[in-house]
Amino acid sequence: MTLKIALAQTNFLVGNIAANVDNIVTAAHYARDNLHADIVIFPELCITGYPAEDLLLRKDFINTANNAVYQLAERIDGIALVVGYPEQADDKLYNSAVVLHNGVMLANYRKQALPNYGVFDEQRYFSAGNQPCVFEFNGLFIGLALCEDVWQAGIIAANKQAGAELLLALNASPFHSGKIYQREKTISPQIKAAALPLVYVNQVGGQDELIFDGASFVMNAIGEVVFRATEFTEQLSVVEFEGNHPLNSSLAAPYSKISSDYQALVLGIKDYVRKNGFHGALLGLSGGVDSALVLALAVDALGANKVEVVLMPSRYTQDMSNEDAVLQANALGVKYHIIPIEPAVTAFTDMLSVVFAGNTHDTTEENIQARCRGVVLMALSNKQGKLLLTTGNKSEMSVGYATLYGDMAGGFAPIKDVPKLLVYQLARYRNSVSVVIPERVLIRPPSAELAPDQKDEDSLPPYDVLDPILERYVEQDQSSEDIIAAGFRPDQVARAISLVDKNEYKRRQSPPGIRITPRAFGRDRRYPITSGYKGI
Repeated sequence: MTLKIALAQTNFLVGNIAANVDNIVTAAHYARDNLHADIVIFPELCITGYPAEDLLLRKDFINTANNAVYQLAERIDGIALVVGYPEQADDKLYNSAVVLHNGVMLANYRKQALPNYGVFDEQRYFSAGNQPCVFEFNGLFIGLALCEDVWQAGIIAANKQAGAELLLALNASPFHSGKIYQREKTISPQIKAAALPLVYVNQVGGQDELIFDGASFVMNAIGEVVFRATEFTEQLSVVEFEGNHPLNSSLAAPYSKISSDYQALVLGIKDYVRKNGFHGALLGLSGGVDSALVLALAVDALGANKVEVVLMPSRYTQDMSNEDAVLQANALGVKYHIIPIEPAVTAFTDMLSVVFAGNTHDTTEENIQARCRGVVLMALSNKQGKLLLTTGNKSEMSVGYATLYGDMAGGFAPIKDVPKLLVYQLARYRNSVSVVIPERVLIRPPSAELAPDQKDEDSLPPYDVLDPILERYVEQDQSSEDIIAAGFRPDQVARAISLVDKNEYKRRQSPPGIRITPRAFGRDRRYPITSGYKGI
């Protein structure tokens, strides 16, 4: 007997239950009428979108989500439907998956492994299920799993012991670099040990700082991937089974690490602008590599007609910075404005001259320049309804090399989780597609250009030293002793760690940004602002 299973790798909007239900119905009808599928599987918590965060604490929201299950049962026939929803049962809330067929609920499964690490807070909202769920469909016994279930040892095996011949897994597995390989490498040995084929459906799309990459797949009973959906793209696919044996199907090749990171950033910008109703995006273009990369990402996400840039030279801006910024704007076909900030800087310094009398010139005056730029950009953002993208990278966010209410002013920070060295790699990758960033931008020493002949290395260790130290301290929680033992100079380690520790207050006030590393600032890394802890 053959069985056609459709994988609905779809993009949902958190909180918009009505629209999500309509999307499920549309996809289910297409899978039934065009792909001739017998079953269609959607991602985890697709009715509400994932993660719904504290919306899950609202009774009205949960009631609407549970009623949506009955609506789906009434609206879809001729195909079995597997969807994720927050199930209210007595005084408990479960992360559940329901199987509907011709108006009947065939099965309901409650997630057993509730992740509570990294970006996950599921134990804040849900109670855990305690048993597998196996149902019969067309003579085949099918088990259900939800995301973390297949990462934890034992749950796949328990489905096999309960009689499952095939396992369907609904997922909202967020992206970070290399995640596709991590998923398949982690799950394959369990599938092979249980000899239980797997259909793994993952959502796609951007949700605030999280990116969901899709990359849904099917594994046969020996843990081989026989189907893989395209990353970062909505896709409705069908895989045919003979009994519980999946037939070989299309196998999308994964992106390389750099191109995958790039596509994740593009998707993050696109969905943040689209889902929040902005008319486009706006950014300050300095002639440096960070803003050059953000511009390329924004244009690739939204199209040149939706992106606008502003050049805001000061007395310290070098001619080549202005020249390169104009070249970038023209290469990508975006509208640009040149608004010198000197009149505003002069006005502020004159206003403050009496109060500042007797004090030496320092970073205060440098920051006034950055804050003048922030005012200009926010005014244009307000006037045009365009999202202001900030251009700071992870290295800068880590050590506080940024100005509050200046270059940190904005609505979204696309490269907030991109270390400086990776900024250069991504820029060169984008130029390999088509050259949009002048080579001079990629080889000149980075500078904030807020003082004469200023370079980043005047204040920070070189980035090829700084970034590895930050990765060890921020992402891997290594101690200063561990980092020094790895070969780094004690003075550079001390400098970097001291800057990270003292700048939590800045990071807490920064815009949300796209997560592409295993540990980003924000949901991943939650440190107190007021703290006596010192890493060095």
